[in-house]
Amino acid sequence: MKSIVFIGSYNSGTSKEALMVASEMGYWVVLFTDKNNQWEYKEANETLFMNNLFDEQLVMKKIAELQMEGKEICACFSFIDPYVSYSTRLSNQLGVGRASLESLILMEDKITIREKFKHLSVSPHYWIIHPGTPLQSLDAELVPNLPLIIKAPVSNGSKDVLKVETLENLAKNIIDLQKRYPTKCLLIEEFLQGPQYLIELVVHHDEIKFIEIIEQEVIYNGKFIVMAYKYPAMLEEEILNRLRLHISSIIEQIGFSTGSCHMEMKLVQGEWKLIEINPRMSGGAMNRIIEEGTGINLLKEILKVYLGEEFSFIKTRKKYVYARYLTIEKRGKLLRVIGKERALEHDDIKYVHIKPKIGRVLKRPYSMGDRYACIVAASESAKQAEENTLAAAKEIKFYMEPF
Repeated sequence: MKSIVFIGSYNSGTSKEALMVASEMGYWVVLFTDKNNQWEYKEANETLFMNNLFDEQLVMKKIAELQMEGKEICACFSFIDPYVSYSTRLSNQLGVGRASLESLILMEDKITIREKFKHLSVSPHYWIIHPGTPLQSLDAELVPNLPLIIKAPVSNGSKDVLKVETLENLAKNIIDLQKRYPTKCLLIEEFLQGPQYLIELVVHHDEIKFIEIIEQEVIYNGKFIVMAYKYPAMLEEEILNRLRLHISSIIEQIGFSTGSCHMEMKLVQGEWKLIEINPRMSGGAMNRIIEEGTGINLLKEILKVYLGEEFSFIKTRKKYVYARYLTIEKRGKLLRVIGKERALEHDDIKYVHIKPKIGRVLKRPYSMGDRYACIVAASESAKQAEENTLAAAKEIKFYMEPF
């Protein structure tokens, strides 16, 4: 029985959708998870609980048991950052790996990847703070460059991306992150102003087979939260061509021959700057956004690339897509949510997802995980798609009690 092993999954978004897509492709889906809510993953045919998914010896033992049961493991995947290169390494051990492992490892470390790109024009100014470095020694160099961005080296969560505007906040946030990551270096970057874009990529045998650019709407409330996505990004031809050249240089620089990734870039006074690069397709509703706009099920085609199957990135439709996320203003326990059905009745609405279950405690957005609903419209114009989404979003109401 042809099978796919997934390492980790969230309870919504790309990582969970991948389980369903793999099942629809005819594979027996095995999920290794460290979450006790195994009933959440009905999309998987088999769910195996482990306290530590990085216990490679135990994972390989469990995989060997699956093989003894007659399951042919065709690949190991993960769409969650800590496990992307790890799952690829497992695939290599099983003799079914096709992705560029070393490139994925590079992308998982923000400092290593910055060092790799430091001679490229897309790289912002940055500084590396080593453990034990006296903060006073940094003042002369960093203070004139405020505001700055501080990042933990291995986290891809927005909660570990901090903007600092004063010397006091700079020192406080460095100390806080050093307590959480005592043996790790910290990355400090110049703060860049300008529109932000997400680029989804698939590379196969050194050729970029898929590239789509989506504009992001980002709010800052002490954390950076992406609240909306616009597909396709509306860019002038010359700016778009320069972006494509930068992307090709980045991919070549890290030797990324086969696999998928996404980048976030800003257009700063007419020049492109790389915010970050991650070794996987982006999460949330991105697969739905791409599919509504192009007709391409990106997740499915990515799985085919990794499985060595024939893939296709031919567009079968051309629509403008606007996706909007909803957050809440005050902390509370969720009593009920209304309006999903009415939202779906609005023109061109293709998708409405309510994330939290009744009884969950909700809070103001501290990370991307604190986005509690998503509405997606696909229309004949960008303006129409945005208007339809925002109108539908007004139907969604969260009823909570203080907590």
